[in-house]
Amino acid sequence: MSIVSEFKTFLMRGNVIDLAVGVVIGGAFGKIVSSLVDNIIMPPIGLLTGGVDFSDLKLVLKAAVGDTPEVAISYGLFINTLIQFVIIGAAIFMVVKAINRLFPPPAAPAADPGPSEKDLLAGILEELKKK
Repeated sequence: MSIVSEFKTFLMRGNVIDLAVGVVIGGAFGKIVSSLVDNIIMPPIGLLTGGVDFSDLKLVLKAAVGDTPEVAISYGLFINTLIQFVIIGAAIFMVVKAINRLFPPPAAPAADPGPSEKDLLAGILEELKKK
């Protein structure tokens, strides 16, 4: 089998196509959530905190000198990213919960309980009587 045909077989598997679709939809969903956080959620939070724009919050380690840019820790952007992560996690949780409610997993077959304690003790007693 040639490499090209193996590659074609690999790409046409259902899992690879499902993964590709998931990545594309996930990227678009990430942009939507970023817009939601940056444009809808953070402005009211900034207003409640006295007009603070979280994306501008940073700790300057070294100020800009001439053409050299400043060195800073942008913890405000990190706060925005954390909020986005929590929103994405909550949204995915809700989607998975809804899917599980609509399509419950098949029930596992009941396991054979095996012999009862009474049967085991009776077998041990019989073995002791033989000796």
